[in-house]
Amino acid sequence: MIRRLWSFSDRYYILHLTWFAFFLSFVVWFNMAPLATTIQQDLGLTTEQLKVLAICNLALTIPARIVVGMILDRFGPRFVFSALLVLALIPCSIAATATNFNQLVWSSLATGIMGSGFVVGVRMVAEWFPPQEIGFAQGIYGGWGNFGAAAAQFTLPALAVATTFLSNGAVNWRLAVLLTGIVAALYGVVYFLCVEDTPPGKVYQRPQRHGAMPVMSANSFWAMMALDMGMWLSLGILTFPLTQPQIHFLQGWQELLCWGFLAGLFLLQTYKSWQVNREVVGSLNPLNSNFLKSSKTYPSAQRYQFRQIALLSFTYLTNFGAQLAVFSILPMFFEQTFALNRVTAGMLAAISYPFLNLVSRPSGGLISDKSSSRKWTMTLFTAGIGVGFLLMSRINSHWSLPIAIGVTLLCAYFVQAGAGATFSLVPLIKRDITGQIAGIVGAYGNVGSVVYLTVYNFTNTWTLFSTMGVVALICASLCGFFLQEPSASFAENDAIPKVEQSN
Repeated sequence: MIRRLWSFSDRYYILHLTWFAFFLSFVVWFNMAPLATTIQQDLGLTTEQLKVLAICNLALTIPARIVVGMILDRFGPRFVFSALLVLALIPCSIAATATNFNQLVWSSLATGIMGSGFVVGVRMVAEWFPPQEIGFAQGIYGGWGNFGAAAAQFTLPALAVATTFLSNGAVNWRLAVLLTGIVAALYGVVYFLCVEDTPPGKVYQRPQRHGAMPVMSANSFWAMMALDMGMWLSLGILTFPLTQPQIHFLQGWQELLCWGFLAGLFLLQTYKSWQVNREVVGSLNPLNSNFLKSSKTYPSAQRYQFRQIALLSFTYLTNFGAQLAVFSILPMFFEQTFALNRVTAGMLAAISYPFLNLVSRPSGGLISDKSSSRKWTMTLFTAGIGVGFLLMSRINSHWSLPIAIGVTLLCAYFVQAGAGATFSLVPLIKRDITGQIAGIVGAYGNVGSVVYLTVYNFTNTWTLFSTMGVVALICASLCGFFLQEPSASFAENDAIPKVEQSN
């Protein structure tokens, strides 16, 4: 498969078009971060306001991945990815013409939705590749597409400087931001014209009911509610720094209002989920004779275990959630621990994560494809994450810098390969709701970053690394005991695999 990767024909043609669509969605998502100080000077923003914009840029990504996953399963990845890229022009235009902080807040909130583009490509790649190749294909898609964030860091400042002649000698950040939206919108049209949802002769599998994920039992329903609550709680945590005295973006009553709004959304989501699954859950009215009484049993061919989704969400929290958190603090960690200059520390962070990810995430998927067990591949990678972070928690100024870099690279490899292994399993759970499954699992990557950065804000780097290590080892043990190998994990055709029957 590695040799055929460069053939740009058949399913590999779709893979390349799709990872580049994901790449552009991440360029748009992170288009203001590398230009933040220039924007700050131009619009007279405070450092605290920049922090607010960074939080706003993450806020809607978590719910957007869930919503986009449902839309995706219904309308197909071709239409959804194309629409997402075309609509990227709207927040980019708002940002490029912004004259005050409030306009940037709205554009940052809307731009965060671009982070949901990842979910769309997971379903597209799953439709075109057989199970025996799905890990490597998803790894290429995720690893190369994720590089869009790093590409924005490297190219947009240079573009803004190169076009100063169009803005009276000032750094042209507005044009740089606008161009990301224009390029994404144009590529959205190209993508729509050049891809199909499935290979010729294959039918796109859609869920029978829309609006929420179908589950197979009442226990699975309550487990799904617990996962949903975790996502909404992580969004609530994001409001906390906005009330701090140095930022003071939200008043105390406004924070309570946000929590009330999030609680209302959770209750609405719970009700929609119950509507889709009322036969397996029963009535929620204690006075009803059918209170919590199931009236439906799915045929074995349609059943799947929801705990597979819960476990993979946990693994993605431990790998991709850690990746997002560590990359944001790693330059400062090296700078302060080893007295490095800012440029050198930034280069070490870039090598450890964005550049290494180009190889490590695909290799995680490839190892999962070539091994005899996806379950134990996932378990071992997660255990490696735990050991890696526990080693990193011991790094201090007395360590040799080369050894510290080696430990960091080793840990980063397990983190990124683990993410590749996670999404070698996601498409194999239940094909017709792959978008929703990818949405939940992907959202928990963002949940992980929120949780870990919250731990960091209240403690220090060494405590953060220790926490990440312990959480990963707990996750590895759970995978070893409870994660199941999907049937047809290594099938050579596009048969729709199922996991074993749930209880």
